[in-house]
Amino acid sequence: MGIIAIEDLPARLEGGRTLAGLDLGDKTIGVAVSDRGLSFAHPRAVILRKKFSLDAAALLAQLQKDNVGAFVLGLPINMDGSEGPRAQKSRAFVRNMAGITDLPFVLWDERLSTVAAERTLIEMDFSRRKRAGKIDSAAAAFILQGVLDRLQSLDPRDRTEPDSPPAA
Repeated sequence: MGIIAIEDLPARLEGGRTLAGLDLGDKTIGVAVSDRGLSFAHPRAVILRKKFSLDAAALLAQLQKDNVGAFVLGLPINMDGSEGPRAQKSRAFVRNMAGITDLPFVLWDERLSTVAAERTLIEMDFSRRKRAGKIDSAAAAFILQGVLDRLQSLDPRDRTEPDSPPAA
C-alpha cells in the first residue's frame, strides 16, 4: 500500500488490529508492537538483517500473530530537518515492502529516539552488553509510543476514511 498520513491510521486499525513500530538499521530491525487498545508499545525481538527478501519474510512472520494493521517506520531526519542517505534507505524499504504487503506505513520523525531509548535502558540499570541487544527494539518502542500518543490526541473529525483523499 505504501505511505499514509497518521490521521488515516485509526480506520486501518479497527477490529482490534495493532500497530507495529520499526527502527531500521544497517544490521538489525528493531521491532515493537502496540496493545490492541493502542495505548502502549511493547518491544519485540530484533531481526538480524541479511537481505531484503529474508528480512521482510522474518518481519511479516514475527508480526502475523499480533494482528498488525499498519507499520510505523522511524524516519531518520537530520537535525537541520533535511533527509540524508539513511532516510532514503527507509523510504526504499517502504517501497519494497509495498510490493509484498498491503499493510500501510506511517513515517515518523525518529530524531534522538535511539538516544532516548538508551537513556531509558541506562536508568533501568541495564549493562552496556544488555543494552546493545535491546537498543534497537527499545528505539522502535519509543518511535511507536510517540505515534500512539499522537493518535490519542487526534480529533475524530480530523480522521479520513481509508479510501477518501486527505482533507485540504
